[in-house]
Amino acid sequence: MYGWIVRKHGGPEALEWNEALPTPEPGPGQVRLRLRATGLNHLDVWVRRGVPGHAFPLPLIPCSDMAGAVDAVGPGVPPLDPDTRYLVNPGFSCGSCPACDVGQHQLCRSYGIFGETVHGGAAEFVVVPRENLLEVPAHLSWAEAASFPLAFLTAWHMVVTRAQVRPGQTVLVQAAASGVSSAAIQICALLGARVLATAGSPEKLAFARTLGAEVAIDYRREDVVKRVREVAGRGGVDLIVDHVGTDTWNTNLRILARGGTLVICGATTGADAHIDLRGLFFKAWTILGSTMGNRSELRAVTDLFRQKRLRPMVHAALPLGELSEGHRMIEAREVLGKVVLLHEG
Repeated sequence: MYGWIVRKHGGPEALEWNEALPTPEPGPGQVRLRLRATGLNHLDVWVRRGVPGHAFPLPLIPCSDMAGAVDAVGPGVPPLDPDTRYLVNPGFSCGSCPACDVGQHQLCRSYGIFGETVHGGAAEFVVVPRENLLEVPAHLSWAEAASFPLAFLTAWHMVVTRAQVRPGQTVLVQAAASGVSSAAIQICALLGARVLATAGSPEKLAFARTLGAEVAIDYRREDVVKRVREVAGRGGVDLIVDHVGTDTWNTNLRILARGGTLVICGATTGADAHIDLRGLFFKAWTILGSTMGNRSELRAVTDLFRQKRLRPMVHAALPLGELSEGHRMIEAREVLGKVVLLHEG
């Protein structure tokens, strides 16, 4: 089969196109998809570059978000309609440990993500567990179907499951134009919160407003702390959604209200952070880590797309052969939402 593979970490040259990759065969409980669209995430950049202290299982076919049609089934899987369109839950777990038993699949010690721990979707075919398939909402295109699973699953788990966002709360979403943040804006607004968002260009600020942000703050030109206090009051905001890391850490703590919650799913600008513990306990803050989510959460998100209460955010749909250009766009911070790669056929 054809596809992209990363054999060693590096720049764009580390993305190797290969038309003679082994075609995977589905095992028990698995299906093989012929892919039609593959979504990109910042995770794909980390897989290509490498992350200090973290070992990726190279060589690796990257990309976690996928949509396609069933090409073959493994033992124990009943025949599936080849015309049905499926998207893929990007995470998988053992299914039988204490964490999986209570639906916390993302906490399973065997938890993995396609394109990070096993081969992903930047190829003609992929093999996944049958239970990872969800039917694509009828009104969504292939590109749209591959644009939302990882980002919206992550955002839903952050703001709904972990932070338990409530109507009437004031929420600040950092880095509004990213996949996870743009999903978080939509989710928080849908659930009745007042959303503030930060971004670094007029285009990204306007994008945040179209998603439901009441106030969009240019962090390059404005004093974020001052502006948030003008809008939310000197007490600050009830909830902050962040994946930026070091660059936003101190700002977050200056504007988090008493009894407020900070939920974090990444550290794009670095992992170093300092906190005065007196602020933590005097102000009764809750600081939460969050990663991915479980199958029922992705079903809930997909149902909201089916009901047209959430909408996909495809910035660009490129041919599969232009994976390097997709990486360039992400690294240059040009993307409003998601970049998707379209397969032939």
